[in-house]
Amino acid sequence: MTGISHDLVATCWTTSGTAVPDGPSERSSFSARDRVSAAADAGFTGLGFVVDDLEVVRDTIGFDALRAHADRLGIGHLEVELVKDWWRDPSDAPWRARWDLLRDAAQAFDSPMVKIAPPPAPTVASVEPYVGPFRRLADEAAAIGTRLALEPLPFAGISSLPQGSELVRAVDHPHAGLVVDSWHVFRAGTSLDELRRTLDPATVVGVEVNDADALPEAGRTLFEDTRDNRRYPGEGAQDVVGFFRTMAEVGWSGPWGVEMLSIEHRAKSLADALDAARDTTLRCIRLAEAGLRFA
Repeated sequence: MTGISHDLVATCWTTSGTAVPDGPSERSSFSARDRVSAAADAGFTGLGFVVDDLEVVRDTIGFDALRAHADRLGIGHLEVELVKDWWRDPSDAPWRARWDLLRDAAQAFDSPMVKIAPPPAPTVASVEPYVGPFRRLADEAAAIGTRLALEPLPFAGISSLPQGSELVRAVDHPHAGLVVDSWHVFRAGTSLDELRRTLDPATVVGVEVNDADALPEAGRTLFEDTRDNRRYPGEGAQDVVGFFRTMAEVGWSGPWGVEMLSIEHRAKSLADALDAARDTTLRCIRLAEAGLRFA
């Protein structure tokens, strides 16, 4: 391995403006068209949208029009999120309605992935109750040509990449995989060696990068830390360069999702936010490439 892909995806929060996860609304303060245009101008190859954004797109310009706009600007990768409560009864209307919207958008966008949430905390004692529901949903994803990407979170029921890998291995479905987010890897206490040992490259659907301080602020929860205090790649205390090297060594060929969430990031203009995310990420990639060449 002598090179690392420089293709970057602005994941949903990177272009969401003032919107925050689990806020009264997760709808971006920027229009979907403007976000696609800004991402293209900044040199990104893709971007993501959450359910609240997709509802607006569906009810205004439509999914096909946004896909066409992205195509004109050279944006090939459009990803969508977040499926919640998928482990509940399939006839449960609220989560099914959310999934139906995401499925429709993913089909129109030709999305390579749909992100799904882990069950809530505390960390589950066994992944077995989630195997069947995950497999059923993966069958539905396969029908539209996309893959499900579970994102383990250190403040959720599937709280680490090793545990997420255990679940995905048990599901054993080509359309069921994982998102590997550097913040969640390090905050869960997973070392890069452990990540390398436990991760099956075939199950990796997406990889995301950002950074963090050495420890959360005193009195703040992990969720508050991830929502408000992420750092741009290379500007925190996590070994983001080592993370790039590790993921490249296990076979990830890109693209790299840049998932920025912070008070600082939300205060920037859309163009400035994307420029900061791009420049810091590419700087880390260049450092990682240098390490691979001389290792």
